Amino acid sequence: MFLWLVRVKGGPERFNHAAVAVGHKVYSFGGYCNSNGRDQMDVHVFNTVSLRWMKLKPLTTGSGERSPEVPSMCMSHTAVLIEDIIYLWGGMVNFEIEEHDNQSTVRGDNCNMLYAFNVDTHTWFKPKVSGTAPQMRREHSACVLEKCMYIFGGFNRPGRPESDDIYKLDTDTMVWSLINTGGRPAPASSCHSATVIGTKMFVYGGKKTYTDHHNDMSMFDIETNCWLDMPSTPSPARRACHSAFAFNGELYVYGGHNFLQVQTFNDLWKFNPETFSWKRVEPRGKGPCRMTNMCCCMVGDRVILFGGYRYTTDDLYILDLRPSLKTLCKVAVVQYDLEQSGLPHSIRWELAVMTTAREEIT
Repeated sequence: MFLWLVRVKGGPERFNHAAVAVGHKVYSFGGYCNSNGRDQMDVHVFNTVSLRWMKLKPLTTGSGERSPEVPSMCMSHTAVLIEDIIYLWGGMVNFEIEEHDNQSTVRGDNCNMLYAFNVDTHTWFKPKVSGTAPQMRREHSACVLEKCMYIFGGFNRPGRPESDDIYKLDTDTMVWSLINTGGRPAPASSCHSATVIGTKMFVYGGKKTYTDHHNDMSMFDIETNCWLDMPSTPSPARRACHSAFAFNGELYVYGGHNFLQVQTFNDLWKFNPETFSWKRVEPRGKGPCRMTNMCCCMVGDRVILFGGYRYTTDDLYILDLRPSLKTLCKVAVVQYDLEQSGLPHSIRWELAVMTTAREEIT
């Protein structure tokens, strides 16, 4: 049974941000918000135990100026964790928001810069890299196997098609390489998802063009550098800008939108890589409204979903994939407003955190 456990208000309002889980904390970097694209990259940290957000202080030199090691604000970039370092790559920088006829347009420059953030010291640095780096792009995907980061797809600039190439960064040697792949590649896409299960990378959905979305699932064998054939099976509706995560050897896809059909989703689907079959999953409780461009991180058996595009929300939701009896009992105490005075202090503290952090519980 899956359970939408808590809704937390007051987080950073943004979408097209990037985030990773480190232990019981989630680090969020940048994204589309009210900040100017030339400001310093901001970092917000969510503690999944206390259910509280904290914004890290900006890093400056002794003269008060921004350190050149710190990236500018960025959106549509990616972030991955390898050991104690978070690597941020690509995205749109120097972005500005233009208002015209009650509509907002974001303009900026794509980049292929690599920055690194040390989670122990909360300091930035620019790694020295060599090899063949990816061209500048945004709306790509990044995933990790062992100590290597893999970049797939993305969008370069107007008039250029989305890409279907795969680049690898070996963080032991800090060497970039373009992978010479075999087999039929995944559709050239942006705003897709790429998720590693075992030694396979599963690429799902995305945009072939601004209005042409798809729901193809493709499988890449990282050990053999080959795209593998997959049987054609019924899939969820075409979508882009969704979230994806792996749990118990299966792939889950949540939310997203279809521009051409003017649809935004809040459904959850499960893909079994053994049978190549899809199944819709219906969690208990009240989850997010229809949402797109959110961030999704796994912390233990819980999924942390936050931000997203629906008037740039500051909401965070927690989906418990394996709720314990203790969790179910706490939910019942809050839901039915049961007497708490006889409960142990630690349980009352946990209930207090839940009730003050959440807007409602079902």
